[in-house]
Amino acid sequence: MIRKIIRNINEWVEDRLRRLVSPLSPDARLIVILTMLIVFSGLSIYMTVSAIYNFGKDKGRDLQIEQIESLKFQLEQQRDSINKQIL
Repeated sequence: MIRKIIRNINEWVEDRLRRLVSPLSPDARLIVILTMLIVFSGLSIYMTVSAIYNFGKDKGRDLQIEQIESLKFQLEQQRDSINKQIL
């Protein structure tokens, strides 16, 4: 079932590409392929370098640890009704 759907989609895409490319001469096809290769290669290199450059860039901000507010916790315990009865 799924294989049949994938095969139909594959055939449809292939037919559409053949209709688009068939009017082009072999030289024009080569130019289109080389242009696409250069553009996609440039984007791939840019994304790889950008990811490596930004890797760990903001780690220092994410790992900041706040101190525990012990004084505030002690004040809340003193206000508790159970502590009033013990005192």
